[in-house]
Amino acid sequence: MKYTSVIRAEFLYRKNRFISYCKKGSKTLEVYVPNTGRCKELLIEGVTVYLTYNDNPNRKTSYTLIGVIKDDRLINIDSQAPNQMVEEALLKNKIDLGFKYNKIKREYTHGDSRFDFYLEGQGQKALMEVKGVTLEKNGIVAFPDAPTKRGLKHVKGLDNSQENYLTFVLFVIQMEDVKFFTPNYLTDPSFSRGLKEASENGVKVLAYDSIVTKNSIELNKEVPVILEEKWN
Repeated sequence: MKYTSVIRAEFLYRKNRFISYCKKGSKTLEVYVPNTGRCKELLIEGVTVYLTYNDNPNRKTSYTLIGVIKDDRLINIDSQAPNQMVEEALLKNKIDLGFKYNKIKREYTHGDSRFDFYLEGQGQKALMEVKGVTLEKNGIVAFPDAPTKRGLKHVKGLDNSQENYLTFVLFVIQMEDVKFFTPNYLTDPSFSRGLKEASENGVKVLAYDSIVTKNSIELNKEVPVILEEKWN
């Protein structure tokens, strides 16, 4: 996934879930934040951030915040990126799901849930939900960084669909070089327990890290998943 018109700036503060302010030279820029998570450990006054510029007159802001430097590590925070990255990787058959798939559909509705991907091939049908991960500490990454009822609904929906589908949750870690992924029991014990229970029932939980540059992000390699409480 590529970005264009990327500039470097200094983060000032976050006004609300969608708007922040950054500094470029002597100018203060109003910036769209494409991530409704808290990102409190990332969006700190003075950190280096990367923005894209778009001169579309119909946009409320011309700039979008896509990346943050944390401890010399570049982390992508664009919540739209994971699904696009996964689609690109699926089309190249870069994600091993245990069967060869030749049909891929996005935004697939089953029951009362809409899942990110439906896959089909070799007589198999599969549902996949994708979650982006930006929370990191000492090389360990966790999800979520804020309580997510929607995430729990998706996990339960996958768990309840196993009679007719193979089911997957894929956590896209929006940075490189991490030790392992774990659910964030401290922030959302309900989601974390639900994910562990779904895994024990047969839902496959996967995590992949990413190669991130200031103007691109690409799915990289699978990393270990530990579903017990490891985040503190």
